[in-house]
Amino acid sequence: MICGVNRQPVPGTTIFDGEQAQRGYALNKMTFSFNDAVNRQAFLADEDAYCAKFGLDPEQREAVRKRDVLALIAAGGNVYYLAKLAGIFGLDMQDIGAQQTGVTKAEFQARLQDAAG
Repeated sequence: MICGVNRQPVPGTTIFDGEQAQRGYALNKMTFSFNDAVNRQAFLADEDAYCAKFGLDPEQREAVRKRDVLALIAAGGNVYYLAKLAGIFGLDMQDIGAQQTGVTKAEFQARLQDAAG
């Protein structure tokens, strides 16, 4: 129970709570650093060294290497900060939506078009 509210988890989602925030502190601190273009360039020049600089754990570093946004969320990443990392990776919201639903980007786009009528 959080703040007197009994939250029911949604299957397949990660709830970003205090525990997840603590778990993802280093990851979120790193992604926040991407507000500065110099830091984005440093990351692109040597991703592993940049991740090490911020103390990412092996799970977080593997998720970065795989460009796996869902694994980054599970590893404590805040979706708002991760959007900066996704942008560096060249991913857009449809790429992330495809990851979340377990389909290809083309299949996800087709679903969006079908839903639009």
